[in-house]
Amino acid sequence: MVTLFHDMMHKKIEVYVDDMIAKSKEGEDHLVNLKRLFDRLKKYKLRLNSAKCTFGVKSGKLLGFVVSEKGIEVDPDKVKAIMELHPPSTVCKVRSFLGRLSYIEHFIANLTEKCQPLFRLLRKKVAVEWDDECQKAFDTVKAYLVQPPV
Repeated sequence: MVTLFHDMMHKKIEVYVDDMIAKSKEGEDHLVNLKRLFDRLKKYKLRLNSAKCTFGVKSGKLLGFVVSEKGIEVDPDKVKAIMELHPPSTVCKVRSFLGRLSYIEHFIANLTEKCQPLFRLLRKKVAVEWDDECQKAFDTVKAYLVQPPV
C-alpha cells in the first residue's frame, strides 16, 4: 500500500496496512483528494469495503484512537473499559492491565513512574500482594484517564 500511495502519504492521505484516511483542510480540496485516491485505487484494481467507509466526517476512529481536527485522542470506549476493571489479583491480570495502559501510554504523563508499585508485582518469585501503594497507583492512573491535566 505504501508504495502505491507514496506521493500522497502524509499530505493527502494516511495509510496504515489496509486502513486509509483522506484528509484536507478545505472541503473543495477534500473532493479533489478523494478523486485522486479513487483513481489510484481503480488503477491498481483495489476495492474498498463499503461497510467500513465513511465520508464527510470531521472525526473518526482509527487503530483504537479518535482522529479529528483537534488531533489524536484516546478512544472513550478504551477509557471506559479500563475504568471498569477491578484491581488485578494475579500476575496475569497485572500484565493485562499494564498492557492496556501501554497502548495509550503517550496520553499519560510519567506512566512508568505512576505504575512502579504494579511493576514490582511482576518480579520473579514475588507473590502478588496488592497493598495500599498498588491501589494508589491503580486509582491514580484511572483518575488521570478521566480527568487528564490540561
